Amino acid sequence: MTASQPPEHRPGSEPGRHNLDPHLDRYAARTAGMTASEIRALFAVASRPEVVSLAGGMPNLAALPLDSLSTQMAELISEDGLVALQYGSAHGVPALREQICEIMAMEGISAHPDDVVVTVGSQMGLDMVTRLFCDPGDVVIAEGPSYVGALGSFAAYQAKVVHVAMDDNGLIPQALREALAHAEKQGRRVKFLYTIPNFHNPAGVTLAVERRAEIVEICAQHGVLVVEDNPYGLLAFDGQTYPALRSLDPDNVVYLGSFSKTFASGLRVGWVLAPHAVREKLVLAAESATLCPPTLNQLVVSRYLETHDWKGQIKTFRENYRERRDAMLSALEQHLPEGSSWTHPDGGFYVWVTVPEGVDTKAMLPRAVTARVAYASGTGFYADGFGSRQMRLSYCYPTPERIREGVRRLAGVLESEMELMRTFGSVQTRTVSGPQFPGPDTA
Repeated sequence: MTASQPPEHRPGSEPGRHNLDPHLDRYAARTAGMTASEIRALFAVASRPEVVSLAGGMPNLAALPLDSLSTQMAELISEDGLVALQYGSAHGVPALREQICEIMAMEGISAHPDDVVVTVGSQMGLDMVTRLFCDPGDVVIAEGPSYVGALGSFAAYQAKVVHVAMDDNGLIPQALREALAHAEKQGRRVKFLYTIPNFHNPAGVTLAVERRAEIVEICAQHGVLVVEDNPYGLLAFDGQTYPALRSLDPDNVVYLGSFSKTFASGLRVGWVLAPHAVREKLVLAAESATLCPPTLNQLVVSRYLETHDWKGQIKTFRENYRERRDAMLSALEQHLPEGSSWTHPDGGFYVWVTVPEGVDTKAMLPRAVTARVAYASGTGFYADGFGSRQMRLSYCYPTPERIREGVRRLAGVLESEMELMRTFGSVQTRTVSGPQFPGPDTA
C-alpha cells in the first residue's frame, strides 16, 4: 500500500486516525470488534471515595476470616512450598477437582474429577469454550441482556450473537425456539446457547425450574450445545439451590463454575465441567493459553475447603448480600421517578433497572458521575446496541447506607434528565456499540 492509499480496509482503522497506532495494519481482523467497557474510561473518577459506585461486581470480602487464611497460606508455603510454587498440570490439582465435584453435587450434578478442568477464573473457561467451538460467523444464542465479558469473548472469535428475550422467570422457551428456527431458515450455524440461569448478570432474574428441562430439550433437538455459566448459584438469599442444567443433560451441557463469588475473586480459580469427549481439547486449550493454572492458588482454595466451614462462610455472604439487596430495592421504591421499573433478585449481585421513556443511560452516565454516583449502562450488555433505557446496579460491594445514598443521587440525576426532556423535548441518541471487554472492577 502506498502512502496515498486510505486505510479503510485495515482492521480497526478509522479515517484520520491511522497514524495514532503504528501497528494498526498488523492486527488480525478479529481485533476490530474489541472495545473497552464504557465505564472503564470513567473508572478513575468513579473509584474516588466520594463517588458511590453501583457499577462494579466486586464481591464484598470483609467477612472472610483473613487471620486464619493468612496463617493457612504461611503453613502451605512452609509445608508444601516446593509443590505450591512449581508448575502443575493444565488439568488442575486432583484434590481440588474432587472437591469441585462435591460442590456441584449440591446442584444435582454427578461428575467425575477427570472431566473437570481448572481454569484461571471462569472467564478463561468461557474463552476456551468459545475458541474450541466457534468459527468466524458462527452464531451464539444468548439472553438479552447478557454478561458483558461473554459478549467480549464471542466478539474476539468473530461469533455473531443472537439475543433471546427473558422475563421475570428467565429465558423464554418459545423465544428460544423461534430464534433457533429463524437461524436454521437463514442457513446460519448455531454453535451453542450461552445462559446464566441463576441470579442473572446483569438482569438479576432466575430461570424457573419448570423451564429448565424444556430449554435443555429444545437445544438437544436442534443439535445446539448449552454453555451454563453459574458463578452465583450458591448465593440464593433463602439458601435454596436449583437443579443445574448440566444435571439434566450431561452429554450436551458445558458447565462453568467459579470460586470468585463464593470465596476470593483475586485468586482467579474457576473450572469447566465438560462432556468427556470435550475434556481433552479443553486441557490442550488451557496448555496453550496459560501452560497451567497457578498451583499455589489452587492449593489455597483446596485447603480452605478442607479446613474451613466454607458452607457457613457462604451463608454469611448470602446474609450480607441480602441486606444490601433489601437496601437497594427499598431505595429504588422510595426515590426513582414514575415510569421506572426494576427486577427483584432472589440472590446474586445485581438489579436491572429500566428508566422512563426517552432517557438514555449511556448519555447520562457522565452526568451521573459528576453527581458522584456510577452505574453500568445497559448498552454494554447487548451485542446489538440495545439497552439504552436500562442500567445495571450492583449492590454487592457498598454498605447499605452507601447504597441508599447512591440511589438517592441517581434519582436526582434522572429527575434532572426528565426536566430537560420536558423543557426541550426528548432527543433519541441510540448509538450502536459493539461487545465490550470489562475490567475486573466492572465485570
